[in-house]
Amino acid sequence: MPNMDLDSIIQDLNRRFAAPLSEFYRRRIIFWYDEGKEFEDKIDEIELSDAKVVKLTGSNTFEVKKLLSHDDMVGNYLVYRPFGIEKEDDDWLINIELYSEDFRADLGSIWMDEMGLSASPILHRQVRQYKRFFSAKDRRAKVAAFAKNIATAPQFHLAVMAAVCGLKDMQPNSIIRAVLKGGLDKDANTVYQSLVNYNAQNPFWVMVAQATGYKDGDDVNLGRLAIHILLTAATRTMRQEYLMGLDNFISIPHQAYCYDFVSEWLHSEDAARLYPVARFVENETRLPQRFAKLSVSDLADTECFPCVNEIILTKIMTEIGNQIIQVDAVTAVIEKRRTMACYDEVSCYYDGIMQMMKMQSFFHDHSAGFHTVEPQKIWRDYTEDYYRMDTYYRKFHLCYIRCLKASNIQLDDLFKQVVDQVEGLYSVWFLGGLAGNWTNAAGDELALKGHIDNVPLQESFYSSKVKSADSKVYVIVSDALRYEVAAEIAQLLRQETQSKVELSSMMGIFPTITPFGMAALLPHRKLTVQERPNGTLAVLADEMSTDMPNRDKVLKAANPNSVALQYKNIIGLKRADRQALVKGMDVVYIYHDKIDEAAHTSDTSVFPACEDAAQEIMNLVRIIVNEFGGTNILITADHGFLYTYSPLSEDSKVGKDSWNGSDVEYGRRYAIFREGTTPGYLMPVKFIGQPAGYEAYAPSENIRIKMNGGGMNFVHGGISLQEMVVPVIDYHFLRNDYKGYQRDKASIDTKPVTVSLVSANRKISNMIFSLNFYQKEAVGTNRTAATYLLYFTDAGGKTVSDTVKIIADKTSSNAQDRSFRCTFNLKPLKYDNKDSYYLMITDETGLQMPAREEFQIDIAFAVDEFDFF
Repeated sequence: MPNMDLDSIIQDLNRRFAAPLSEFYRRRIIFWYDEGKEFEDKIDEIELSDAKVVKLTGSNTFEVKKLLSHDDMVGNYLVYRPFGIEKEDDDWLINIELYSEDFRADLGSIWMDEMGLSASPILHRQVRQYKRFFSAKDRRAKVAAFAKNIATAPQFHLAVMAAVCGLKDMQPNSIIRAVLKGGLDKDANTVYQSLVNYNAQNPFWVMVAQATGYKDGDDVNLGRLAIHILLTAATRTMRQEYLMGLDNFISIPHQAYCYDFVSEWLHSEDAARLYPVARFVENETRLPQRFAKLSVSDLADTECFPCVNEIILTKIMTEIGNQIIQVDAVTAVIEKRRTMACYDEVSCYYDGIMQMMKMQSFFHDHSAGFHTVEPQKIWRDYTEDYYRMDTYYRKFHLCYIRCLKASNIQLDDLFKQVVDQVEGLYSVWFLGGLAGNWTNAAGDELALKGHIDNVPLQESFYSSKVKSADSKVYVIVSDALRYEVAAEIAQLLRQETQSKVELSSMMGIFPTITPFGMAALLPHRKLTVQERPNGTLAVLADEMSTDMPNRDKVLKAANPNSVALQYKNIIGLKRADRQALVKGMDVVYIYHDKIDEAAHTSDTSVFPACEDAAQEIMNLVRIIVNEFGGTNILITADHGFLYTYSPLSEDSKVGKDSWNGSDVEYGRRYAIFREGTTPGYLMPVKFIGQPAGYEAYAPSENIRIKMNGGGMNFVHGGISLQEMVVPVIDYHFLRNDYKGYQRDKASIDTKPVTVSLVSANRKISNMIFSLNFYQKEAVGTNRTAATYLLYFTDAGGKTVSDTVKIIADKTSSNAQDRSFRCTFNLKPLKYDNKDSYYLMITDETGLQMPAREEFQIDIAFAVDEFDFF
């Protein structure tokens, strides 16, 4: 865009001088600013219709002031000034300029007008400095977006740098981050080279020096800047002496800014871009070797370096491998680390260790072992308490599967040492001890009756649960749904649906395999077995086959308005087609097979299949409620299972040398013989329909029978509690108009737990401070875990601190166990002790209204806004 031509300028000036004067004005004075001297050689050619032209030379200022203020008080004047004045105090004509008008005809002025910038001499000089940058209209448009925030030279520089970096804000944090994201090699960093190209690199480094304290003269370096910022930030969360020898990279006066810069980046959407920068800093300063000499507690509060997690995990796992397990200390560290930004990268290791700590805590609580005499009490203890150990073990191995996929070479072998400790704790101490106690306590009754007294039996399921139902009943039968998995499903149902949910148990029929368990769940007066031509046993219900194709017939024999369906067949149907299948039915059995089916593929796929099974059953419940209008649902299984990850030793297996070919059918955990056989190493269990020519036996404790092929780790068929305890979830959906729901609504409706501030002091006097909080309710039946983000704002809603996370998932009934102590860091800003500031407690999901607590901030140390240049 060219400068205005002289004729156009004269025409424009004549128009302005001819315009009506404002009230109380008797004449018009216009100052023409031309710091670039683009019209200095033409000013003498200008003649105006109703105004005189005066040219400032730099030495005639007093003469001109006398002319305008004394000699001629009524004449119109155009005052041409072809130079700038640095300070207003040096401008002798300032009082006249304040009531006069200004005029510019240069290209910079035209651009400034286009961008909506005030026509101040200070900004005009900056436009000339960035002439190359402003030569493109799209770049001018980017700066125009910041125009309302540009009044000073520093703000102008920030706007240009932000535009060069392609940012939507002109904050120093954002500019420095954008440059570092471009790479630490200045020559290869396209963002930095754009600053150089548009002559903005010097303002950038001046800004950096003021903000971060980094100065290297002419040898400024992006890599050293990154080291400076991250190490300075680290001194906010660890003692400076731990970084001894790196003092040249640290500026304590700039600690607050550097910490805020790193914290803001860590918790932003592009946090992953900080990772290579942090790794560079670690490698250049040999932080892993330095930090390895510190304790876990020394490192626990620092989150900006990935190596910190690796070192903490290395130390914890090494101690576990050496059988040094400090449950409370390790749990506290993991609780702290999981709220930090870098947690997800190594969460599989931390989460696995947390499950191991729960197992170890269980061990401490039951360190005396298992020595109960009454089998009924062992059953009760398992269904109320012991089953949790199975859950911890399952969740640990789910974490282990994630770790194997993560392939962190540094942590892989160490975590396998943790696996060894877990296997010993679970397989040897828990399974071995509990199974031995159970076998000794229940052995005689199982041999005599096939069950223990005063425990509901699987064979009575239909008569006690289905036949007696006073409304339409849906029965979900999930193959190998173990009790501990069902307990998790029951809790999910309570929390995610409007319902009343009860979990109970019944003793599975022996052997605890699918043909027998599925038969026991069907209506019958008597169960018998029949030997097939291939030598296996078929289970009959009142002389009818109970194999899958015949179960619909067995159900209809008891109630014609019954139907047997399979989950895999109905899940892909359209809604109307599914509804047609259950229309008019009183009893609907839906068979689901995820866990047992996965075991046929690989033993190691069993635990992931448990997770999938839980979600599929939850989905099926929603279909029954929302599509079928069902309110009464029973969820159960044919049997449970035993699973251990580690290969079994020979001591855990028995052979069949003493059977002498008298076996009819056997598996890893059971054997059916011709009557009169006495096999060694097996214990008798009364068989259905005895005497009928058959006798049944089971390996004691957790022993497996040797067989060809795989499948040694995942087994069922035996008498362990994990196999025999069959879950029953009694689910009742509660409609809004149901009187019981209206009466107990407060205790049924699910809500997230809430977090409240405990600290009474509402005055902040330090840049770093801590506050106490507590989780008001325990996570339980109708209270779900929640994650809260806590931060401070000013009265206008601007964030003035870092963000702290609280994961409120405590289940303890003791309020002291549900407490949190959180440390906050204020941003380096000016604070007014007369203003109000607010602690915001916000739900991470955004579904709850934020809580707000008013505070005062009274800090003598105040940080000015950027005033470089």
